[in-house]
Amino acid sequence: MKPLDPRLLAHARDARGHVLVTAAAGVATAGLVVAQALLLAAILAPAITHDRPLAEARGLLGWLAGVIVVRMLVVGLQERYAHRAATRVVADLRGQVVDAALARGPRWLAGGDGPAVATLATRGLDDLEPYFVRYLPQLLLAATLTPATLAVVWWHEWVSGAIILATIPLVPIFMWLVGVMTQGVSERRLTSMQRLGAQTLDLLAGLPTLRALGREHGPAARVRALGDAHRRATMGTLRIAFLSGMVLELLTTLCVALVAVTIGMRLVHGNLDLQTGLAVLVLAPEVFLPLRQVGLHFHASTDGLAAAEAAFDVIEHPDATPRPRGTVTLPAADAAPRVEVRLDGLSVVAEGRGRTAPADLTLVARPGEVTALVGPNGSGKSTAVLALLGLVAPDAGGVSVVVDGAEHDLADVDLTSWHALVTWVPQRATLAPATVLAAVRGVRTTTGAPTATELDAARATGLDGVVTTLPGGWDSPVGQGGTGLSLGQRQRVHLTRALVTARPVVVLDEPTAHLDALSEEQVLAAVEALRAQGRTVLVVAHRASLVAAADAVVEVTARDDAPAAVAGRADA
Repeated sequence: MKPLDPRLLAHARDARGHVLVTAAAGVATAGLVVAQALLLAAILAPAITHDRPLAEARGLLGWLAGVIVVRMLVVGLQERYAHRAATRVVADLRGQVVDAALARGPRWLAGGDGPAVATLATRGLDDLEPYFVRYLPQLLLAATLTPATLAVVWWHEWVSGAIILATIPLVPIFMWLVGVMTQGVSERRLTSMQRLGAQTLDLLAGLPTLRALGREHGPAARVRALGDAHRRATMGTLRIAFLSGMVLELLTTLCVALVAVTIGMRLVHGNLDLQTGLAVLVLAPEVFLPLRQVGLHFHASTDGLAAAEAAFDVIEHPDATPRPRGTVTLPAADAAPRVEVRLDGLSVVAEGRGRTAPADLTLVARPGEVTALVGPNGSGKSTAVLALLGLVAPDAGGVSVVVDGAEHDLADVDLTSWHALVTWVPQRATLAPATVLAAVRGVRTTTGAPTATELDAARATGLDGVVTTLPGGWDSPVGQGGTGLSLGQRQRVHLTRALVTARPVVVLDEPTAHLDALSEEQVLAAVEALRAQGRTVLVVAHRASLVAAADAVVEVTARDDAPAAVAGRADA
């Protein structure tokens, strides 16, 4: 593992500035350390050998105090800048990981990699901060301060310089041996943390189902085992860090002691003056200090670079390249445009499943009509919805939208303007933390009471009955993802929002899948209200009642000819 991965400088612009500032601080520190040692020797040697009062060295004492103050300022400013740079680099990489994950699409995230990426983008990349703040500055100091002080020592007393020069190569050898051991431990630590995070996220997402089946305590043993694995990996990293620190401390201490003995012997025999001996004694520990600090914080580098390596695997994946941004901006929803959606021979390859789903799907969804997508599980209905939303790129065929008579290929449309025209109610609806009223309005915070339009929409979807059961009514808080409401209640919130907002396109992914018969009737009433408003409604449907309410029913099919489809995509 490289001490400084060049990809870190390529992907994080702030890392380059941090390296330059730290290198400059290292050069300044080297000069200040040498000046401090020489001044200290110049002050103490006459006072010891000639009984000269320190008061006569007021000028040198002033210079020494100034050097110490400047050194403190350089170290403080460098560390402050390191914290700021680390925060910006982590935020930059975190954004790139999220963008790369979004570019690969929701199907890849839903395939099992989503929780691992979530753990990496949150807790995992935090390991880069100690790498930037503690390890990297010491590494650059070892490249500047150590050679500078060694050169000064050699210039003043070549015997001590030879002893130090013979000892220094042993330091990187021991660090390399420790690094080989630490790399595997750090990678296992990151992997165990990602598995623990993924298992915990999956458990939280499926907790309502597990509780309904009486199995909510079953996964506890698995989570505990993953937690123990993460603990063992972390403790293994710390053990190796302590070992590396002990080895370097022992090696450098013996070297400094040997230098001190040789200087003492030469002072006794009169082969060396006291001022030179003091200067060399003060500088000898400074030669090894950056190397000792590098060894002390070596585990920070392995943890940080392991997280960066995992981030680069996500960022640099060929499928993580964002698609070109469309240039066509659609009218705003406030202009009440009439929107028609067309799928022409849409085909999407289901990676890893050996099939194309959907295959050759063609439909036209018009304003004031309800179009239902039907088909067996795995035929590609939800994937067709994702392609319509622009979240999945078609492998064949295309998606186009007709806005007020003007047709545009969805690949040419700015997705932000397109999403502003669409209300999507997914099969597993989630909500951002807010009150019920704010969730209906699609905002984070809100004040006041619901309007008459919102109350009518709530009655149409049955949300009014849900609100009456909540202790705070419309002001009842909803937690992360919709905690506090059942899945069916969250769908009612989304349906109410669809009725309240003026977006001309409404996409419903199996809106009755988690509802009873009474609730299903309310959803059907809401769908009828959307049709009466002139909306373009596309529904993924399983239940016969919802299919019967549609104006057009389109069957979605799949085919087991993915290799041919993949070849066609490559030719394209």
